[in-house]
Amino acid sequence: MTLELDSYAMSTQAARRVRRPDPQLSDDALLDLVQRQTFRYYWDFAHPVSGLIRERRSPNDLDTDFIATGATGFGVMAIVVGVERGWVTREEAVARLLTMIGQLERARSFHGVLPHWFNGRTGDPIHFSRKDDGGDLVETAFLMQGLLCVRQYFDGAGRESELRERCDRMWRETEFNWHTHDGGDVLYWHWSPNHGWAMNFPIAGWNEAFIVYVLAASSPTYAIDPRVYHEGWTSGDRFRNGKSFYGITLPLGHDLGGPLAFAQYSFLGLDPRGLVDRYADYWAQNVAHAKIHVEYAKDNPKGFKGYGADCWGWTAEDTDTCYRELSPTSDYGVIPPTGAVGSFPYAPDDCMRALRHYVSSPLREKIWGDYGFTSGFSEQRNWYSQDVIGIDQGPILLMIENHRSGLLWKLFMSCPEIKQGLSRLGFSSPHLGRRIALAEGKAAS
Repeated sequence: MTLELDSYAMSTQAARRVRRPDPQLSDDALLDLVQRQTFRYYWDFAHPVSGLIRERRSPNDLDTDFIATGATGFGVMAIVVGVERGWVTREEAVARLLTMIGQLERARSFHGVLPHWFNGRTGDPIHFSRKDDGGDLVETAFLMQGLLCVRQYFDGAGRESELRERCDRMWRETEFNWHTHDGGDVLYWHWSPNHGWAMNFPIAGWNEAFIVYVLAASSPTYAIDPRVYHEGWTSGDRFRNGKSFYGITLPLGHDLGGPLAFAQYSFLGLDPRGLVDRYADYWAQNVAHAKIHVEYAKDNPKGFKGYGADCWGWTAEDTDTCYRELSPTSDYGVIPPTGAVGSFPYAPDDCMRALRHYVSSPLREKIWGDYGFTSGFSEQRNWYSQDVIGIDQGPILLMIENHRSGLLWKLFMSCPEIKQGLSRLGFSSPHLGRRIALAEGKAAS
């Protein structure tokens, strides 16, 4: 039966129509507008049967059944923000989320791990690549991050109690330790019932998958041993850095920071403020990452048109030829708006400068639409994407919210399992009630 999405739509026709942001708005009013328009991707463009979140909206393919597991995790967090901001009622949100959970429960999983893509009507996996037809642990972690926020937010009786229980059951059924491949010392990204571990992609080094290890150590049912974090994740050849770029020290990861997804996807729920272990201060890491991107754009060593203090930030994204990883060391002259606008907690003044540039005419007319910003643009080659991608809109909406209220950070960090998991791995955080002496690599009260 088709889900009657109109019954969940925002309360007025005025709320549903495209609103063009005016750079003359106050900061708060502009952030309100950007968040609310971006929310429509997760609410109005949800799959008509399952309510789950589609991979992308393309002018050439408006009725896709491609559900993205990670984007759905971002989407359930977006619905929490929608309730908190008054864009939808609590009752509407619970009804939508129960529909979504129902289809997630019916979708085929592999040891509790969902595929990267699956069909929104049937729940059958859709191949992401030739051998990637099974469980995707990273995409599933993004989903679990979102479901835990939902579980913590909806604390009422009745249908809210049912929603909490079903979110909790999906979390408990995720077999994180299966992905150590017979008890090894690192987690692997993929497993397929047809190809086994043939993808052979260990999750190691500094990248967007940090949240996988936090969740895997926190699982109440299928937890990894802490050695998997310390001997697997942190052993990658691109984990430690410590070099200076534009006078900014970068503790971890790729030279010049790599894609900003590294500072965004894992930290939509995980609060980096004061989060420290023996390897890094993760707030300092993410701030440095964003600031290096700003300085690189100002330097603009390749001379690309449009780059500067008001136009910066790279992540994995569409280009005029294909979807690819973008960063200062992999720069093709394309700017994805989610790079800067999804980094608001780390460099708010720089992000606001970029946001006001993106909503100024004539650029606004080319990169703004029904669901907020499109995926990317290149003034150098006069290319402006018309597509909107689910994993792009998440950092925009959710990181603005964390900048403004800390809502998702508060919810995720309130999970007792997450506190226990972080403690098991040797982290300190204000949420854990203790701090760590980073240089000595030991805890202090």
